Amino acid sequence: MNVEFIQALDDIEKDKGISKDVLLEAIETALVSAYKKDFGSKDNVRIEISAEAGEVKVFSRKEVVEEVENENSEISLTEAENIDSKYEIGDIVEIEVTPANFGRIAAQTAKQVVMQRIREAERDVIFDRYKEKEDELITGTIQRFHNDNILIDMGKTEALLPPSEQIAGERYEIGERIKLYVVEVSTTNKGPRILVSRTHPGLLKRLFEIEVPEIFQGLVEIKAVAREAGQRSKMAVSSSDNQVDPVGACVGPKGMRVQAVVEQLNNEKIDIVKWDEDPEEFVANALNPAEVVNVKINKSDKIAEVVVPDFQLSLAIGKEGQNARLAAKLTGWKVDIKKESEIEEEPENIEEIKESASELAESLDQFDENEAELESSNSAAEEVKEDDFEDEEKEKTVKKANDNLIDNMTDDVEDLKNDAEEAEKLD
Repeated sequence: MNVEFIQALDDIEKDKGISKDVLLEAIETALVSAYKKDFGSKDNVRIEISAEAGEVKVFSRKEVVEEVENENSEISLTEAENIDSKYEIGDIVEIEVTPANFGRIAAQTAKQVVMQRIREAERDVIFDRYKEKEDELITGTIQRFHNDNILIDMGKTEALLPPSEQIAGERYEIGERIKLYVVEVSTTNKGPRILVSRTHPGLLKRLFEIEVPEIFQGLVEIKAVAREAGQRSKMAVSSSDNQVDPVGACVGPKGMRVQAVVEQLNNEKIDIVKWDEDPEEFVANALNPAEVVNVKINKSDKIAEVVVPDFQLSLAIGKEGQNARLAAKLTGWKVDIKKESEIEEEPENIEEIKESASELAESLDQFDENEAELESSNSAAEEVKEDDFEDEEKEKTVKKANDNLIDNMTDDVEDLKNDAEEAEKLD
């Protein structure tokens, strides 16, 4: 090694961001292995590299003992005192054992190991750099296609854009610069794996953060995003300042801000709605551009029952249910949309009808029980007749009980029929 080699380490530190101390440590480790391999040494050795001159020295480290049992790691007190009288039992003596041709042989042997350590250090630097960018927006250049995957040039590494994260119908060309959302950064045997996306809702959010200064300043907050990439998205926003219109801030003068985002997302349609703490208001806003007459929230089933004008029904539902589906994703409520005429056709006493129907069901259950009781009584009467009771009074009692039960059951049946007819009329 020489001064030029040390200067090369300085250049590597500047160009690749790898610490010079880390490189020197890797080189020292490699040279220890090279020394032991090329010179058959079993000694405990230490490598010293002069950071200024690049000079390499090898020192054998031995412990001072009274009686030597292992010559590779121990030295007698007498021998140690011949080197320096200050040594005592237990001290470590370092003896220079640098071979005459070690500089050339060791450098050749260690070269591959050093380069490998440099590559590993580079991978660590890249991983740390992009790990911090998870959930953030980055810009890359389309480098090449591999099967259906797209490899993005990030400068010092590549990012992967798989088919599942590509916008359907969007055309990609080699050399094109595109904005991407970093989904995940992980380590593999081949280095860091950077997974990026063009379909993630976070991409829409980050693009608006760039285009809308009020978001960067904290005046406007993006509360929720629902997206069907390449087709349509909905974004709910709110403002901490009553004087700032969050929707207007995101749309921008003459729609310039939202249009800038649309152009970067394959002309994807974007609905920006106002977020509201009241779920009824929020659901109504989320169905924009459709008009909403009324929203009723069913908290137990997490359902929002929405009423819209008849002529707005198709707009509220959207093509293939897209508008309603995105509104449900945005709000977290299952959206049940009905047209206004359907609600008007429902009788005002619908709740009474439901209650009557419930009572009718209970009555039918009671009828089944009474019918079973009647069958049991008839069976008992047959048994009485077969036994031919002598007691005439008992026979009369049984007959009277049966007659009464039949009369009661007849009345119950008539009442049930009347109730059923009345409920049918109400429906």
